Amino acid sequence: MIINNKQYFWSNIQKYLIFFILLLFIACSKKDALITASFKTNSGWGYTIAYKEKVLIKQSVIPVISDTKSFQTEDDALKVAGLVKQKLKQNLSPTVTKNELILLKIKL
Repeated sequence: MIINNKQYFWSNIQKYLIFFILLLFIACSKKDALITASFKTNSGWGYTIAYKEKVLIKQSVIPVISDTKSFQTEDDALKVAGLVKQKLKQNLSPTVTKNELILLKIKL
């Protein structure tokens, strides 16, 4: 039995190429499981973090400060939501420190 080396080589390349394209498609189509959103409160802004359409965290006030006031801007709320989301993805506690608020330049 004679095997054509050129044909064998190209059939293997095709197999690996199809596998790579399939793997790339799966990786690109994977959705982000945690979704952040902002919402308007009576005195400013808050945020939610949801997993598969179920709200895990609803934060209507700025954490770790003595006052119970909302975020002044939507952007501030989304910055903190992004930080908390990142911590959850890394399996860390979602608590926010005052230093982190200062580093994010959140208006207190």
